[in-house]
Amino acid sequence: MTRQTSRGGTPEIIAVGAEAVLAKYEFLGRPAIYKVRVKKPYRDPRLDERLRRERTFTESRIMNRLRTEGLPVPALYLVDPKGEYLVMEFIEGELLKNMIVERREFRHIVRELGRVVARMHELGVVHGDLTTSNVIVRGGRPYLIDFGLARFSDELEDIGVDIHLFLRAVESTHYELKDEIMKEFLKGYGEVVGEDRVKEVMDKVHEIRLRGRYVEERRKRRG
Repeated sequence: MTRQTSRGGTPEIIAVGAEAVLAKYEFLGRPAIYKVRVKKPYRDPRLDERLRRERTFTESRIMNRLRTEGLPVPALYLVDPKGEYLVMEFIEGELLKNMIVERREFRHIVRELGRVVARMHELGVVHGDLTTSNVIVRGGRPYLIDFGLARFSDELEDIGVDIHLFLRAVESTHYELKDEIMKEFLKGYGEVVGEDRVKEVMDKVHEIRLRGRYVEERRKRRG
């Protein structure tokens, strides 16, 4: 990472996950996030290298596609040719999660998030980890971050899973406000895709949730 910066200093590790380490540092004089994919010692080295490279390149293509279409995502500064890391814009702002937890004005942000997610889905991209922790609010605008699990798909099943994950995250983190949050989110979503499409997607979400409950009940009976 040091070779790609224009100044000295020590990177600030801001997150360590199972898939990647995130560090805040400078890139050509600008604050940036370095995302380094973690090697998996339990995997065959050649397979591990291929998977990490594929995921890095997929993430970079998705970010570029969304950014080109005007969606609020970090700008991509550099992609390592070996696929080991990405360098992207550091979005200065605050997590949507914290705004909701502190009961600050968030409704218009959540509605705008619905519009952003709808546009993303129209472009054939599913995020894979839609949570209020993966949304940074800057200048009153929600920025989607962390596309490590994102992929290209316009299948209704995959879109339904994306919305299901968001709903589940909202229920887990913001239970008392879940109805209000989903109401605003779906209003924004519908403003882009139309009410008929919203119904189609939410019917799929309902189906996915029923499947999950059925599997859970089978587990309990076996236990």
